[in-house]
Amino acid sequence: MLNIILFGPPGAGKGTQSEKLIAKYNLVHLSTGEIFRNNIKAATELGILAKSFMDKGQLVTDDVTIKMLESEVNKSPDAKGFIFDGFPRTIPQANALDTFLTKRGQSLSALLSLEVNEPELRLRLAERAKSSGRPDDANPEVIQKRIDVYNNETLPLIKHFDAQGKYIAINGIGEINEISNILCSKIDELIVCG
Repeated sequence: MLNIILFGPPGAGKGTQSEKLIAKYNLVHLSTGEIFRNNIKAATELGILAKSFMDKGQLVTDDVTIKMLESEVNKSPDAKGFIFDGFPRTIPQANALDTFLTKRGQSLSALLSLEVNEPELRLRLAERAKSSGRPDDANPEVIQKRIDVYNNETLPLIKHFDAQGKYIAINGIGEINEISNILCSKIDELIVCG
């Protein structure tokens, strides 16, 4: 089974690249942001709670995020694998993911990190706000807060997964198809070696 974390700061291109990888490898895409947005749109209890954190540029609590993600994984018992997009974002979430996968007799294949500098991220998020109508991408203060939260709370995951030999850095600046090809070559290596 192929279990991949597609990692990177807000605006790195995780959603765009996930779509391509899902189609090629027939994986289930689990985007915490998308799951949260769907719950917000439906005004569920989880959605209202998630919105209160997201509107401030903060991460949704680990407990809520982990329970929600486990529920989503359990909905796809016959999956060939998963792409985790936007999860884990903290060391406790990473540990919970490791524990959860181990209980299922699985493990994480790799963390593929799309690496993009901050000026480029701010430009991408501002453009995404225009095209997607996502208000959280339109406010420069919220954008900077999200980047700061990523740098302070999420970036340390690289050390965690590097210590497991599962961290793979990918230059996230370039043409979409060029980046997709690099990601696919890394995944193909994992499949051959796995």
